[in-house]
Amino acid sequence: MRAFIFPGQGSQAVGMGQALAAASPVAREVLQEVDEALGQNLSRLMAEGPADTLTLTENAQPAIMANAIATVRVLEREGGIRLAEKADFVAGHSLGEYTALCAAGAIDLATTARLLKLRGQAMQAAVPVGEGSMAALLGADLAKAQAIAGAAAEGDVCSVANDNDPTQVVISGTTAAIDRAIAIAKDHGAKRGLKLPVSAPFHCPLMQPAADAMRDALAQARIDAPLVPVYANVIAGPASDPDTIRRLLVEQVTGMVRWRESVLAMAEAGTGSFVEFGGKVLGPMVKRIVPDAEAISVVTMDDIEALLKAL
Repeated sequence: MRAFIFPGQGSQAVGMGQALAAASPVAREVLQEVDEALGQNLSRLMAEGPADTLTLTENAQPAIMANAIATVRVLEREGGIRLAEKADFVAGHSLGEYTALCAAGAIDLATTARLLKLRGQAMQAAVPVGEGSMAALLGADLAKAQAIAGAAAEGDVCSVANDNDPTQVVISGTTAAIDRAIAIAKDHGAKRGLKLPVSAPFHCPLMQPAADAMRDALAQARIDAPLVPVYANVIAGPASDPDTIRRLLVEQVTGMVRWRESVLAMAEAGTGSFVEFGGKVLGPMVKRIVPDAEAISVVTMDDIEALLKAL
């Protein structure tokens, strides 16, 4: 069995998707449709930067999605395959869950782009810049990370945001609490704590205003049943019912991204091959979670052609 997986924030880079767009009219169509949906020349920002503008949450989220969907669409249309025939499950890391839903036909491309633009704006607006932070706890599993977050909180918000793999967990909360967590990380058995270059504390209770905004937006958005089950971040399990998907996407804003558990659950369901589209972030995580699994990253036209031969 096979899962198609989609990366989250941090995988953006100036120049992303440009070689693919130059080689494929299908990829160009995807980028143009996203530009039109947003009323913004996002494709030029992806191509030319500047990097600090591309990295803004409201730009990075739709850009990462557009790049990954372009890769999938080229595979499907130029390779003559259907996702539902080649993938048993889809999943994505944080915003990548929206990409997964788009790839699986649950949300159309224009709606996905607009939802992610709003999601980025709402997440940035939820907490004033400087008041919230995130840190990666390297060499820490979930239990150690929870202990560090609990010890560092001291009445502030400090919680696990991303359980990425057995060696990396990300925490999120007020800047003061995150600074304390970094200071005590080694004492609790982590190799070190590393503050992340993000502009807001994602996936923690401080994001409640953004969750409220997404609840309103998702209530108005058309969501269909996906062609294959989507493994949702907050339950680390499959979801196919549109109302359930809406609810889980709202919970995801403040909830923990249970990526490690999601990969384990897909593996336990029989998945032996994981194909990451539009990035090279999740593949290494998969290998740390399920060492025997096949993990492939598909970014370029050469990658797509190689995958077509393997499918």
